[in-house]
Amino acid sequence: MPSLPASVSRPAPELPLAGIRVVEFSHMVMGPTCGLVLGDLGAEVIKVEPVGGDRTRQLLGAGAGFFPLFNRNKKSIALDLRRPEGAEVAIRLAASADVVVQNFRPGTMARHGLDYASLARLNERLVYVNHTGFLPGPYEHRTALDEVVQMMGGLAYMTGRPGDPLRAGASVNDIMGGMFGAIGAMAALMQRQHTGRGQEVDAALFENNVFLVAQHIMQFAATGEPAAPMPERISSWGIYDVFQVRGGGQIFLAVVSDAQWQAFCEAFGYTDWQADPALASNNDRVRARPWFLPLLRQRLAEHGADQLAARFERHGLPFAPIRRPEELLDDPHLQASGGLAEVRLPDGERAGTTARAALLPLRMDGRRLGVRLQPPQVGEHTGALLHGLGYSPGQVRALQEAGVVG
Repeated sequence: MPSLPASVSRPAPELPLAGIRVVEFSHMVMGPTCGLVLGDLGAEVIKVEPVGGDRTRQLLGAGAGFFPLFNRNKKSIALDLRRPEGAEVAIRLAASADVVVQNFRPGTMARHGLDYASLARLNERLVYVNHTGFLPGPYEHRTALDEVVQMMGGLAYMTGRPGDPLRAGASVNDIMGGMFGAIGAMAALMQRQHTGRGQEVDAALFENNVFLVAQHIMQFAATGEPAAPMPERISSWGIYDVFQVRGGGQIFLAVVSDAQWQAFCEAFGYTDWQADPALASNNDRVRARPWFLPLLRQRLAEHGADQLAARFERHGLPFAPIRRPEELLDDPHLQASGGLAEVRLPDGERAGTTARAALLPLRMDGRRLGVRLQPPQVGEHTGALLHGLGYSPGQVRALQEAGVVG
């Protein structure tokens, strides 16, 4: 098995959530994202899995990266919650936590005595984070997925062409919903310092999606005009588009202020446009887009994408090459800034090999938040955690032999 750089697993006792125990009853993306954020920030995160392992370990296609990405910096305990002995372990473990994270169907946790009301009787300081499809209301009984709430919440409408709704190309609601769950957990921990009591926190996919499209809702309130889907939007800026250029390349270019317009014209020698009063201000250029953009596309088509990128960068103008996700593995900025870290794949055909994963997009005290624990094997920490809960070696063996724990 390839060894990992020592810097990947270095202890970091100075992390802000060091000493906080999180017990995570979750799967897929939303709940695990919450645990990931808390774990990267230093919490001890214990992932409770079925004895056979979290099903996301074996997903194919677009789900193949879920488990190794969202479950670093976590320990794994495998329990059969359907067995009374397994539920008892889970209750003892959850009662020892500062934070419990869950994203199962309503009623699932209560059936095992793991709901907030039951656990709060054992630990009044407990912060309990529910990740659901909807906050309480008429829709709360529905089963939600990221795509479901994107369709009903206006995001797919805004992303696709008119009459052709299209979900965003990433699990935006699942990931952001988990992030808001983590924000709620940290806020509740801060409030606990003053009150001595925990509380229940709810984060939901649908409400998260509504927050994502809130700018379009407010646009309608402010103008009386509904927002058009992104492919048909009326841009707020004169130049803000993807351009086809020489050699079949593509590049996104933007000019979003009058000062940038002057710099753009000077960079390309467009003195005729620089002197044209019909293009003098950004709003003038927005109004001129029907005739101006076709001419601009013709002029820029003479340049290659690399040439345009170099000139835009030299003059401090916004630009972006059009990249595929896997191309970011070789991105020089991510490599120089430490934005990627090696993780070991725990499952599948490539189990035991390493891959580079994106870290949280922030620094603290000048450092990126790295990988302290590799994505765990199923039940990798079961024995140690049971010992920590007071189970004797004989009791642990009995539970393992009975298939209650894995």
